[in-house]
Amino acid sequence: MAKKKRKAAAKKRKVAAKKPIKRKVSKKVIKRKVAKKRQPKKTIKRARAAKKATKKPGLTKQEKADLIGKVTHYFPKVKAGVIKLKAPLTVGDKIKIKGHTTDFTQNVSSMQIDRVPINSAKKGDEIGVLVISRVRRNDTVFKA
Repeated sequence: MAKKKRKAAAKKRKVAAKKPIKRKVSKKVIKRKVAKKRQPKKTIKRARAAKKATKKPGLTKQEKADLIGKVTHYFPKVKAGVIKLKAPLTVGDKIKIKGHTTDFTQNVSSMQIDRVPINSAKKGDEIGVLVISRVRRNDTVFKA
């Protein structure tokens, strides 16, 4: 009786081994098939036109004329900003600093180059200026 049971169990194992194994279809293959569908040319042209329309406006002629430089760094403990000058600047001049979250006007009370106080700076200098509010990198500096 035990031999019959063993033979039956062995047959079941052989039958189970002969069944084909179901394989899962990978998601990448499905995504490739979907990606082959193309959009109509009209919708592509509309998307390109929308991109062109959302360009940021540049500086006006007046702002370009008054442009002094850009902020390159800010030191929060001493409340000083580093400005790369594109035009000369002197102590006592009124400047306006404008950026994404920054917009204020102030008088230049002190300037330094390499920790040495100065009264005036020329184009191309990187100067440290005391500021009344936080400034950020790439904020623009104008003469007010």
